Amino acid sequence: MNTKDYNHLIQQAVIFFWDVRLSQGKAGRSRDTGNRSAVTGGKQLDGFIELFRKIAIDSGVPSDWIYTKSTNLPGFFRPTKNWDLLIISDKNVLIAVLELKSQVGSFGNNFNNRTEEAIGSAVDLWTAYREKSFGEQAPPWLGYLLIVESSTKSTNRVRINSSNFDERDEFRGTSYLDRYNLLCVKLVQERHYSAASLLSTEPNQEFASIGKLTSIQTFIRNFVGHIISSL
Repeated sequence: MNTKDYNHLIQQAVIFFWDVRLSQGKAGRSRDTGNRSAVTGGKQLDGFIELFRKIAIDSGVPSDWIYTKSTNLPGFFRPTKNWDLLIISDKNVLIAVLELKSQVGSFGNNFNNRTEEAIGSAVDLWTAYREKSFGEQAPPWLGYLLIVESSTKSTNRVRINSSNFDERDEFRGTSYLDRYNLLCVKLVQERHYSAASLLSTEPNQEFASIGKLTSIQTFIRNFVGHIISSL
């Protein structure tokens, strides 16, 4: 497949992401009227959900196998968790699970939270899978897509305060974007996720990938490859 075929949809998803943020900010200060109601009624990452829904359909998945609502799955350490997109076959086989997250500003306060969420959600799902919460089936595809604002606060080097012992070498001299990229690489290396992607974007609606392993193009190819092999 040619992932460039989806570049315009990725751009549209990025534009929608920023439009929703801007509209929700304005709605908090004034009454929401006119055409903006359709935007403020949505969630920031709905454009990306629709992107992967289309990719799945283009790859041969029947539309009624794709869940973007009622997306809860049983967990092991908690009763259930809501994901952003599920693909479940008509034979009740869990084919794919997608988690979307974003970070705009407040990087210092939220980086550790995002890291803990990503690891915890994956461990919970794979433990539930091991305990046959989804029945007897092959492992599903588990993807993690992270959208992070590109700004001076996310691209400048961040000092590490390590009171006890030394931090790992790969974290030295890194920015928050570098650290998010390392997170995505390690999530896949440690087999917590089948694929993980980091997309950086600016309020002017430009976007970029940080590394080849974590690019959205690599992520899409991995997603499609699993789908095709599962049909």
